[in-house]
Amino acid sequence: MSAQPALANYARQNATSNKSRAAIFAGAKAVIAQVGNYQSNIADIALRAQVSKATIYNQFADKAEMIEQLVESEVARLITLALSANSRQEGLYLLSTSISQDEALRRLVETDPNDIAKLVTISTHPTWVLAHQGVAKVFGADTAICGLILRWLIGQIGSPITKEESLAQSKRLANALFI
Repeated sequence: MSAQPALANYARQNATSNKSRAAIFAGAKAVIAQVGNYQSNIADIALRAQVSKATIYNQFADKAEMIEQLVESEVARLITLALSANSRQEGLYLLSTSISQDEALRRLVETDPNDIAKLVTISTHPTWVLAHQGVAKVFGADTAICGLILRWLIGQIGSPITKEESLAQSKRLANALFI
């Protein structure tokens, strides 16, 4: 048997898996935005994602693992978004508006304050390491500046700001840190 068909089959399966994972994450965010994390369940997430519960359990051991990987995926998405910006100020603005306008985060603040407290506590957890490395990659900044940017963004989880405030604050922050 040739390696080509096996490789093509693997690529198709991996693409399907990635599409399923993206659908599951989108479904989970939508359900969490409605009811919070603790009230969400795999059945509702599967329905919203338009996948079977078996598909979710083929991807994740349990709901806790799914949520942890969702958070990591969101950090990676935000890093990619900021990297697409034309300037550091625009990167700050994109991050700020994405965090401040995120409905799932809004619901978590209301329904799951202990989880939010853990989420916003900077630590050596791999997700925080990823976030810090991402901020350093986007802004080319030293540890102190990365910490300041992360704290500014974390503050918006509990106290979201408007798009206008994001624009004004991102301009001031960029001018103070990078000029």
